[in-house]
Amino acid sequence: MVRQPPLAAPSPDCPICPRLAGFRDAQRKAHPEWHNAPVPPFGPESAELLIVGLAPGLRGANRTGRPFTGDYAGDLLYATLRKFGFASGHYGGRIDDGLMLRNARITNAVRCVPPQNKPETAEIAACGRFLSAELSALPTLRAIVALGAIAHNAVIAVKGLRRGAFPFSHAALHRLPDGVLLADSYHCSRLNTNTGTLTTEMFEAVFAALKQRLVG
Repeated sequence: MVRQPPLAAPSPDCPICPRLAGFRDAQRKAHPEWHNAPVPPFGPESAELLIVGLAPGLRGANRTGRPFTGDYAGDLLYATLRKFGFASGHYGGRIDDGLMLRNARITNAVRCVPPQNKPETAEIAACGRFLSAELSALPTLRAIVALGAIAHNAVIAVKGLRRGAFPFSHAALHRLPDGVLLADSYHCSRLNTNTGTLTTEMFEAVFAALKQRLVG
């Protein structure tokens, strides 16, 4: 079988993952006014920082069409990005709220919303072609923040590295062989913050450390 080259972005009706395609179609019927398609990255391609999340939230990015927009995870993420100068403008939870990213870009390991916010292993691997293309398309990339172990492992996989050599741990900083700095954080989900797994201070500390590295 001939290996297909990586695609820059999935089509609106991407058929690669049948389970996700079926769930997407069901949401289109239930909520025709929603985005209900693979969610594209947000932010300039000239960014030095790339934030990689897990997947679009059903009533967040899948509804609005912008990563981390319209749910609690976005409230914490965008407030933190604004605090450390990676975003400007007002975050209103809508794609037209005027928020802009500065030297930062956001994407997801899986571009389509999964049932119960849980993508399967094969779906993460299949969507890796788009994450790989995204990393290749950022000419000035210096750092990546992985939000959660799945995002971390997806980055490690598409870079062809051994997971055991770069284990996920909150606030860990990994210098990858290509010079890119990979920073880990627990995902900024409501579940993690409600249980105390992640506090605002813990989350901000990850970006404070990265900001110092990027400026220094």
